Amino acid sequence: MPTATATATPTPKAVIHQRYGAKAVYRVDEVREAVDGVCPGLALPQSTRCVYRCQLDIPGVLSVSTPGTFVRKKDAEQGAAQIAIEKLGIQPTSNIPNTPEEAWEELISRISYFFTDENFPTSSHPLVGHLSVTLRRTGDFLGKIPISAIVACDVKVHTLCKIIDPKAEFDPLLVLSMIYNAAKQSPGVSVSNRNFWIQSQRPYSSEAVDLALQCWSGISDPIRVEAVLIPCAVEDEPKMVSLNISENEHYMGDIALKLSATDSSHVLVSRTVDKASSEMRFYFPAPDVQFVSDLSKQLVDDRGDRNMNCVINKRASYISGQTIYGDAVLANVGYTRRDTELQTDHVNLCTYYRILLRKLPDGIYKISKDSILVAELPCVYTRTSWKGPSPRDLLCSFCRLQRLSEPYFAANRVSASCNVLGSAVGSEEMGSPKATAGNQCANDGRIAKENPDMFKCSVKIYSKKRDLLLEYSTDCSWSKETDAIQNSALKVLIWFNRYFKQLNTPVEKLNLPKSTDGFTIYPNIFLQEFAMCLSVYGKTSGGDSRTCSAVGYFSMDTSYQQLESGAFLTYIDGQDSGVFPSHGSLACISCSVQLFMKDSRKRYLLEVNNEFEFEIGAGAVRNQLESCATQLSVNQSACFVDQLSDRDLSLAAACELSPDLSKICRDSCVLEFSVKVLQVTEPLEDRMEKALFNPPLSKQRVEFAVRHINQLHATTLVDFGCGSGSLLDSLLEHPTTLEKIVGVDISRKGLTRAAKSLHQKLSKKLLLQSSVPTAVLYHGSVTDFDSRLYGFDIGTCLEE
Repeated sequence: MPTATATATPTPKAVIHQRYGAKAVYRVDEVREAVDGVCPGLALPQSTRCVYRCQLDIPGVLSVSTPGTFVRKKDAEQGAAQIAIEKLGIQPTSNIPNTPEEAWEELISRISYFFTDENFPTSSHPLVGHLSVTLRRTGDFLGKIPISAIVACDVKVHTLCKIIDPKAEFDPLLVLSMIYNAAKQSPGVSVSNRNFWIQSQRPYSSEAVDLALQCWSGISDPIRVEAVLIPCAVEDEPKMVSLNISENEHYMGDIALKLSATDSSHVLVSRTVDKASSEMRFYFPAPDVQFVSDLSKQLVDDRGDRNMNCVINKRASYISGQTIYGDAVLANVGYTRRDTELQTDHVNLCTYYRILLRKLPDGIYKISKDSILVAELPCVYTRTSWKGPSPRDLLCSFCRLQRLSEPYFAANRVSASCNVLGSAVGSEEMGSPKATAGNQCANDGRIAKENPDMFKCSVKIYSKKRDLLLEYSTDCSWSKETDAIQNSALKVLIWFNRYFKQLNTPVEKLNLPKSTDGFTIYPNIFLQEFAMCLSVYGKTSGGDSRTCSAVGYFSMDTSYQQLESGAFLTYIDGQDSGVFPSHGSLACISCSVQLFMKDSRKRYLLEVNNEFEFEIGAGAVRNQLESCATQLSVNQSACFVDQLSDRDLSLAAACELSPDLSKICRDSCVLEFSVKVLQVTEPLEDRMEKALFNPPLSKQRVEFAVRHINQLHATTLVDFGCGSGSLLDSLLEHPTTLEKIVGVDISRKGLTRAAKSLHQKLSKKLLLQSSVPTAVLYHGSVTDFDSRLYGFDIGTCLEE
């Protein structure tokens, strides 16, 4: 006996989540209200109850609040979501057909509905904006609108096409084919056999035309809108184009000219790109009518396979998440329900590259810092110094922009004597059973005090089809569950970031069952999901084999000092204040980055940061920049230049002040950095040490070392792990028997700072004293034998 399966209607909150995901933020407030039947005016004990209000914020779209109160929190959230649905005009999904055949019949009737005299011209549907423009025309184009306008304006049409064939979600050309063939079967609608115009078979009444023209006002003056042309050939650079939109012409007409299309009906439209509230879309040319007509006929008849032989625009497809064919124009123009005018906004190269930047693992972090060339994704997470979007939010945003499923986080509570499943945060339910003994152990108050709980977190990344492509687990544990989640999310982000900077990594390097750092990768699924990244970032990724001589930029009489990673420090300006950034301290700097073209001797300002704060040693900025900053004291400034990679140049183009990429000879360019240290805040541990210990522990250690040296009458000393020379510098301030001091460290950066500090200290002492100890610094490690260190009286290794 056949059974009928009822399709559950999604809740208002579920509908909002499907449309906007994590962008929708609910804020529930708890209030007290009087219970019915109790008069507030009487001098009697008033009976109250706890109720809830909710405010729903969708950034860039709308913000709504519930007018009344609800007894339960979830009811308040559902109420706010329902108000948002009504204001946004989102169609209810309860009447969505269940089969492709039902969806095809409804698509036919939906198109007929658009062109019914008593319905369509008098409504507020955005498609009326397209129609009102054509009603101002004369001749053959009167009342004709492009079929692609339906694709751009109606969400329900997209839903029906996805039911007919799920591939329609990612292919605007297939959607156009479905609408074209459905329109041929729609009563009251006329379509052409030579192009993609659609119109009503009957003339509209004069009343309907007047009302449509009044509701959807035209353009008083011609508008010039900037857009970006993205060539299909990856080796060709995107370039700016201008669209000229007039009152009596459809706005896609000028786009058709830029794309060399027959007319505006041969312009295809993608879904909205970037923000949900904008009308930014990709426009690209459609093939001939016969090809489009045959594309979905086989699907409609027997739902067989099809074959499309069109050239894919990989860059536009990667950004939009749909298949874009041929050259494409990225423009922000169109009609919405919220307004009765054509919405326009400029789209430039800055916009294009910022969209591309946001799809990188560290892109949102860089944009939040407003430092595309300076900032880097930190290698560690600390709640005290991390600012901006958290690692978990960054990873979730990255997955959404890559069209992946939401990442799954499983946080586990562990202790010295037992392991207990703590909590799972994500879109997947995990069916792991809880250990009874573990629960008993966790609930034992005495054991909990002796063995405080710690947390671990594992992360799984799934494709859109729920195929596992990457998972991460770690043996590290944290005292707080949030720290475990954030640190694990950061590790996954860093892994993705390394991959995106070297997209030419061979498949065999990924084809490992388990790597040493806790990652398990499934190469087939992984490469399938990121197949298009190589063509988009291939030119802009790291690992650029070309070398650019930074030395050639300087004149022969300019002295320079080499920093880490091949950068060159030109000079240091300003007096030494004695306050240097140290490991763990927060350094506040001002920084500017310019693009210097050696052949023309021209400079282009790319980025300016008047106050940029970062933690030393956290990897939050370029290595060369941190190396420069740690050699400067407060109020000192310096310049250095660094090699320019293709990826740096493309990211630099996200700045408004950048020149056109097509005009730059990349082989003759370098990046010039100007840095000034404004302020240094001691590490949190040092501030706590000063607050809790008097004198500070660091001073107590030095005093202990001085006493021990004098007791032994030592004349020579070697300090292993001297760092920036803090101990050696302190020893010079105390009377000791030392005649020679040596510092050893593996960090060249620390030794450079130590040399500067010791040189200044010894120079001052030499003016006051006839003899001072000699100081020597060696680059090395305490684990490596060095004959130069033989025969010293005493060795130190402090603060390890």
